[in-house]
Amino acid sequence: MAIGLGIVLIVVGLILVLDVVNIDTSAIDTGTLGWILLVAGALAIVISLIVNQQRSRHTVVEERRDVRPPL
Repeated sequence: MAIGLGIVLIVVGLILVLDVVNIDTSAIDTGTLGWILLVAGALAIVISLIVNQQRSRHTVVEERRDVRPPL
């Protein structure tokens, strides 16, 4: 789920950085907001990949005993 959020943030950030959509806002610099969203999206993807890797790492302990019939 975080990977999808990261991709969405990257796409929105790139749209704002590259000025694909011309939004007239005097209170917010769209270029700076775009870079912030771009970095946040990349961080979200990296963190989610690290968490998923740690979740899938596991160890299996198998104990075997030879059962021999008594003499």
